[in-house]
Amino acid sequence: MNAIHDTGTVGVLAEVGTPHARHDARAGTAELGTGKPVPWDGRFRIGSATKTFTATVVLQLVGEGRISLDDTVEHWLPGVVRGDGHDGRAITVRQLLQHTGGIPEVEGDIPALHTAAGYRAERLRTYTPEELVGLAMRHPAPAAPGTFSYSDTNYILLGMLIKKATGRSWAQEVRTRIIRPLDLADTMTPSSFPFIPGPHAHGYTAFDTDATIDVTEFNPSAADASGSIISTAHDMNRFYTALIGGRLLAPAQFDEMTTTVPAPELGADYGLGLGKFPLSCGGSYFTHPGGLSGYQTWVGVTPDASRSVVLLVTGDGDGDTQQAMIRLVDQELCRSDAKSS
Repeated sequence: MNAIHDTGTVGVLAEVGTPHARHDARAGTAELGTGKPVPWDGRFRIGSATKTFTATVVLQLVGEGRISLDDTVEHWLPGVVRGDGHDGRAITVRQLLQHTGGIPEVEGDIPALHTAAGYRAERLRTYTPEELVGLAMRHPAPAAPGTFSYSDTNYILLGMLIKKATGRSWAQEVRTRIIRPLDLADTMTPSSFPFIPGPHAHGYTAFDTDATIDVTEFNPSAADASGSIISTAHDMNRFYTALIGGRLLAPAQFDEMTTTVPAPELGADYGLGLGKFPLSCGGSYFTHPGGLSGYQTWVGVTPDASRSVVLLVTGDGDGDTQQAMIRLVDQELCRSDAKSS
């Protein structure tokens, strides 16, 4: 934990879970200038780890026969994926989940995520999913369909698809299908609410300058179904352990989720809303990294769900931060009492 903090991060919190116990550790501070430690039950923006929640809902709907992975985007969202060579008739639900549909990234069109001036001017701006997709459609496809190319826009489209299939927002479905059944009391889908309620660590970024600013206040509608959830280390451990342990998806849908393709951008393999990373001791673990507006997340769960790690970090850190995070997860999952086959 200290090694991660020493890379220039502000606060670090981790929880390791086993069937019989949980172990927590922390380093740094919750808020610059105060000396306050990161709260043990502190809430964080989990960023793209949200995608696993969204994918789980989609695959539950697949299991219920309400959606097919082979359905086209055009079937559910006619006319939405069009322009600049884009064709929703040629992109499937599976490809959205897997980032292999050639959908461009919208993140670069969000000023609040890229400069201090943009953050100050637009941190409270509300985006609709349709607006976000429209911004993305102005860009050419980053890769041909069938080739992995990570894009938040895929999961914004999946959020729209969930609403079309159920009549309820993706956030309502996540609350009904995941948050309430698992009693994730400190997990929330904030919509456009820009604050983090309850105990939390502040998020910080320097926007590639020498001046770090507090970016905790942020309207997460810019991330929507791709990255807006707020949670805690304990709740995330419960969610990922329940998912990998078979409590949220039928075997057929879990097999689909964990069937992977190479994802060179991530240095790993990627399934349907879930990544698969190698362990130094052999075998692999399931994960979904996340990052949004001053917060970084890394999760690791062994394939038998016997051991899990959630790591939450605030601040940018430096070029060594992510590797330090990965080393901690690897270390804890490779302990002699961990199962990693």
